[in-house]
Amino acid sequence: MIPHERSLVEKWKDKPFVILGVNSDGTDTEDGKKQFDKQRAEMGVTWRSFRNESTDPPISDVWRVQGWPTLYFIDHTGVIRHKDVRDEAEMEKALGEMIAAAEKAARASDGK
Repeated sequence: MIPHERSLVEKWKDKPFVILGVNSDGTDTEDGKKQFDKQRAEMGVTWRSFRNESTDPPISDVWRVQGWPTLYFIDHTGVIRHKDVRDEAEMEKALGEMIAAAEKAARASDGK
């Protein structure tokens, strides 16, 4: 998934679009955190990523994550519009529609 995520970040770098990652790959120790940071650099992960274990309760508990990865598509108003869309074409369609809606709302609030 990471190559596709990198392409999305590049494609929509000037749009109202953000990827946030939450990781639960043994990052709760200093050695685990160092390994994670190394892997992020090697894989070209440029987006913000949090450690699941860094909060109490863990992020996965708050969001009721049952498995990894779990994908949430949250719109500009904070509403979850899609969950676990994995097909790349379907994902880009859903995200494109959400970005268009965010841009439309921004134009409307600017009076344009």
